[in-house]
Amino acid sequence: MIETPAYSRCPLCQASAAWFHSDARRPYYQCSDCLLVHVPAAWHLSPAEERAEYDRHENQLDEAGYRGFLSRLADPLLARLQPASQGLDFGCGPGPALAAMLREQGHEVALHDLYYYPNPQHLAQQWDFITASEVVEHLARPLLVLDQLWGCLRPGGWLGLMTKRVTDQQAFVNWHYKSDPTHISYFSERSFHWLAQRWDAHLEIIGADVVLMRKPETA
Repeated sequence: MIETPAYSRCPLCQASAAWFHSDARRPYYQCSDCLLVHVPAAWHLSPAEERAEYDRHENQLDEAGYRGFLSRLADPLLARLQPASQGLDFGCGPGPALAAMLREQGHEVALHDLYYYPNPQHLAQQWDFITASEVVEHLARPLLVLDQLWGCLRPGGWLGLMTKRVTDQQAFVNWHYKSDPTHISYFSERSFHWLAQRWDAHLEIIGADVVLMRKPETA
């Protein structure tokens, strides 16, 4: 049995994170600064186990309910994009419905997903927008990945993220979102404010699970 330490290191801001909660599977730690809740590396799934969990998902490209869910990110982003923008759907999964929805509105959308659409060359390009729907909660090294995505945005570009947010410890105890073993990084509202300050970004908190951040026009 792995010993549960009292403290861990936040994978987002690197501040100290104290024990927050434990369930039958693993412990969770919350950062004292950005309030990110994370699962330490000793309790992460292997790549093969992670892929097996993803393969169980059954979201279909044309499923109305799934499209309605994704519209919570797509609609506010579309309202802010210039016509015929070029974007990247990062972590799109096996059925890239969000990319399809954005393409239907006249935008160009490339795909990159570690398991289903591995196109790492797209991370060496520049984009008008980048989307990551239900992705950041899976990241073992969120700062590394998010800094990389931010660097791929053109000046004035938009980063659109969808992920459910931590509110408080009492709600977390019974939160269904932590039951997915591939979820290891849980963002709070303060986590996104921390990122916005780091990047000098314009931050918009939209609803309970959508965040848009705009890159400055000039450095």
